[in-house]
Amino acid sequence: MTLTAAPGRARQAAGWRPPAPAYGLGLAAAGVATAWGVHRLLPAVPLLTASVVLGIVAAHLPGARGLVRGVCRAGLSLAGKRLMRLGIVLLGLKLSLNDVLGLGWATVAMVLGVVAATFCGTWWLGRRMGLRGDQPLLIATGYSICGASAIGAVSEVSDSDERDVATSVALVTLCGTLAIAVLPLLQHPLGLGDEAFGRWVGASVHDVGQVVATAQTAGPSALGDAVLVKLVRVALLAPLVAALATSVRARGRVRKAEGRAARGEEAERRRPPLVPLFVLGFLAMTALRSTDVLSTTVLNSAATAQELLLAAALFGLGSAVHLPSLTRTGARVAALGLCAWVVIAGASYGGVLLTT
Repeated sequence: MTLTAAPGRARQAAGWRPPAPAYGLGLAAAGVATAWGVHRLLPAVPLLTASVVLGIVAAHLPGARGLVRGVCRAGLSLAGKRLMRLGIVLLGLKLSLNDVLGLGWATVAMVLGVVAATFCGTWWLGRRMGLRGDQPLLIATGYSICGASAIGAVSEVSDSDERDVATSVALVTLCGTLAIAVLPLLQHPLGLGDEAFGRWVGASVHDVGQVVATAQTAGPSALGDAVLVKLVRVALLAPLVAALATSVRARGRVRKAEGRAARGEEAERRRPPLVPLFVLGFLAMTALRSTDVLSTTVLNSAATAQELLLAAALFGLGSAVHLPSLTRTGARVAALGLCAWVVIAGASYGGVLLTT
C-alpha cells in the first residue's frame, strides 16, 4: 500500500520556499524601517533620501551584496516598479486644484517656464555629452518635475534600463540632499524674503521631502509657499508622461528588459498606453482631493502610505546602483547634474524675482 504524504510535509520534503519576490520585498521593508530610524534620529534627512542611500549601501555591503544581487533581486525590482506606481497614485492626494489656482497665474506661468527650461536644457546637454541610454531623459525629468518619483514614472513608459534608472535616481537624490544644506545659506545673500525663498525652493528642489526640509529653515510662510509651488511642478508629471508615451508610440520605439527574449515582430507590435494607468490614478486622486470630501485623518494616512511606498521603491532602485560600473560615465553624469542644478536654480531665482 502506498502512503500519500500530507501537503505540508510534501512541500517541506520538496524544499518549498516562499515566492521569489517575498525575499526582496522583505529586505525593502527592513530598509524602510532602518531609513525611518535614521530620519527620526536626524530629522533633516528625509525618509526618501535615507532609503535610496541605504539601498546603495546594501548593494555594496559584503554581507548583503549577495542577497541583493541574488535571491532578493526579483522582489527589489518589483518594489522599484510596482510600489513606485502606487506611491505616485497616492501622491495625487497632495495636490488640490484650488491651492494651485490660489498661487496666481503669474506664479503658475513661472513654474511652467522653469520646468520647460530645465527639462529641455538638461536633456539636450545630456545627449551632447554622450550619456548612455535614457539617462539624459531620466535626469532631465527628475530635476524638472519631482525627483525620483518622476524618474520612476517616465521609466515606465520608456521601458528604461534599470541601471539607468538607478543611476539617475542616485544623482537627483544626491543633489536634492545637498540643496537642503546649500540653499538656506544663500537666502540672505540673494536678498530673498521668507515667502520668496519658499517659492525659490519649491521651484528648484527636486523631491517633496527635500523641499520641506529646505524651506522650513525660513519659517512657516516659506514652507507653505514652497510646498504649493512644488505641487504645481508635481501636477506637470501627468502631461509629461502622456507626451512621452505618445512620442514612444509615434516612433515605434520599444525597449526590451535585459535578458528578455522576444521576437522582433512581437516587440514591434508592443506599444505603451497613451496615458498609463497609474497616471490616470494620479489625476483621479487629484480630482478627489479637490472636492474637499476627504477628512484630514484620511489624507494623513494616505500621505504616510505614499511615503512608505516610495521609500520602499527607492530602496529597490538604490540597490540596483553598481558604483564600479559608473566609472566610465561617472564624471559626465556628475557634470550634467551640476549643470542642471545651476539651470533650475538660476531660472527659478529669476522667475521668483519677476513674480514677487
